[in-house]
Amino acid sequence: MIAAEPSRHATQVIAPGLADKHYWRDIWRYRGLFIVLAWRDLSVRYKQTIVGLAWALLQPLLTMIVFTIVFSKLAKLPTDGTTPYALMVYAGMLPWLLISSSLVGTANSVINNANLVSKVYFPRLIVPVSSLVVSIVDFMVGFIVLVALMLWYGVVPNWHVVALPLFLIMAILVSIGPGLWAASLNVKYRDFRYIIPFFVQFGLYASPIGFSSSIVPEKWRLLYSLNPAVSVIDGFRWALLGSPSPYLPGLWISCGVILLFLWVGLYQFRKMEKNFADLI
Repeated sequence: MIAAEPSRHATQVIAPGLADKHYWRDIWRYRGLFIVLAWRDLSVRYKQTIVGLAWALLQPLLTMIVFTIVFSKLAKLPTDGTTPYALMVYAGMLPWLLISSSLVGTANSVINNANLVSKVYFPRLIVPVSSLVVSIVDFMVGFIVLVALMLWYGVVPNWHVVALPLFLIMAILVSIGPGLWAASLNVKYRDFRYIIPFFVQFGLYASPIGFSSSIVPEKWRLLYSLNPAVSVIDGFRWALLGSPSPYLPGLWISCGVILLFLWVGLYQFRKMEKNFADLI
């Protein structure tokens, strides 16, 4: 009796929950899609607009000018030590623009890719994460201007600059958690497209961009630190300009808030993404 030869053909197994089981491994397998989506967003951002790359320069510069006039010339608010006021404002505006643009881009990412999401399977988390690339590139362009301003004013960073990547990571994580939460709810409740820009505008004035957080009374510093952008902005100024170090208890609170929102955002996104194709 001759034994049957085993089949050499690959077998595709379809089982309930298999996609969930291999979800995080699939993210790596679909890294090519991540690159394609990120490159497409960059192309749309810089090739198909009139202003293009200049917008990444004009937005922080114009905001710096307005904030310097309002907070320094009119309100007479003090600067951080000996740091020129315009430089202090720009160093606070740059991480805030990274946070705000990442939040808005992440929140709208699933809706903006509705045709792709509704047709093929891939880990949906790739979509909002790939949208962060545009914000990071904008930040890098604006950072070149910051370096030029520091040279103009003769400000040289000290050893604190080695901590700058940590605060950059914090800035990105600040937006990912709320962005994922908003992206998942945006699929079902389209009102979030209009709510998110409102909160971003509110956060612009609630964060220490046009002023130093040191003017906040001591008894309110912990409460003020519930806004994680406060520690990020203070950290950027400390790392680059030699400004006072971030309020340490507030820094720990901000880290806790970031991790909490990151967990909530991931949980909500993973919970709802199975129904994206039906709801979108």
